[in-house]
Amino acid sequence: MLNKNFVNQNTSSQIPRRQSLSLVVPVYNEEEVISEFYKRSIIVLESLAMDYEILFINDGSKDKTLEKLKELRDGNNNIAIIDLSRNFGKEVAMTSGLDYAKGDAAIIIDSDLQDPPELIPKFIKYWHEGYDVVYAKRITRAGETTLKKLTAYLFYKTMNKVSQVAIPEDTGDFRLLSRRAINSIKDLPERNRFMKGLFTWIGYAQKEVTYNRDPRFSGESKWGYWKLWNFALEGITSFTIAPLKLSTYAGLLTAIFAMSYGLFIIVKTLIYGDPVAGFPTLITVVSLIGGVQLVALGIIGEYLGRMFEETKNRPLYFVNQYISSELSVEENQINQK
Repeated sequence: MLNKNFVNQNTSSQIPRRQSLSLVVPVYNEEEVISEFYKRSIIVLESLAMDYEILFINDGSKDKTLEKLKELRDGNNNIAIIDLSRNFGKEVAMTSGLDYAKGDAAIIIDSDLQDPPELIPKFIKYWHEGYDVVYAKRITRAGETTLKKLTAYLFYKTMNKVSQVAIPEDTGDFRLLSRRAINSIKDLPERNRFMKGLFTWIGYAQKEVTYNRDPRFSGESKWGYWKLWNFALEGITSFTIAPLKLSTYAGLLTAIFAMSYGLFIIVKTLIYGDPVAGFPTLITVVSLIGGVQLVALGIIGEYLGRMFEETKNRPLYFVNQYISSELSVEENQINQK
């Protein structure tokens, strides 16, 4: 059944308006893959019975990515370019893309060709059946190390244990969002954005599409282990206060242990007359308590730092230049930032 939220009727002639799609592509130093990505994507988009735009978001690239995007734009007016004023990170780049997307639906996809554009028609099919979010789930992850696969598995398992919102495992940002889902994401004001969680948090009908993820077409991943660690912290602290609860429980258990051990020392002294407990034991207990306190303070600091960022209420991003596509859009369909 066609999703009626996204097919507008011409009130005078009652002829359905041709649907439109925005392909949202955040890029950062991807000059080596842009041309091949465009070749594969344009074949798929031209095969659809839809109007379309390819919306590239240049997230402060330092190579010739922007120049290559402008060359592509000179040959195709369906290309739009958002050139951000600096590197704001992928989460913000995706947000800016959704802010400017004109289509009745948007598909977020990376340009490194790990996520195949050929999957787009299947996304469209499920959108037409009434799903607001269609996300791609990886069956295999070619080109990734065992350690990276293991850490990703542990992250999703941990996240779904402690969060109230179940995030589908082995999913990235490759997904379709209906216009209703796009507008809902745009209504979420937080500065520390974990988009995978936000896509799930909005609810609505969601559908999984499985696929085998390819290795990068060229170049190296921009996501090192340190960056992934910080990204995991962002996700956990954005969607659960479980670490704060765990620090409370750890403090309570440590206090109980300390009091129990103190009672043991008192009883032992009264019965056996051993007035000196022993220096190694004392150092061990003090180190344990100090370590628990520092961990708890660190957890509190993570949340406090995020509160600090939110209260400053700065804009998420600034646009250096926006080159629009020629995709037509009905009045008031989108609300650009």
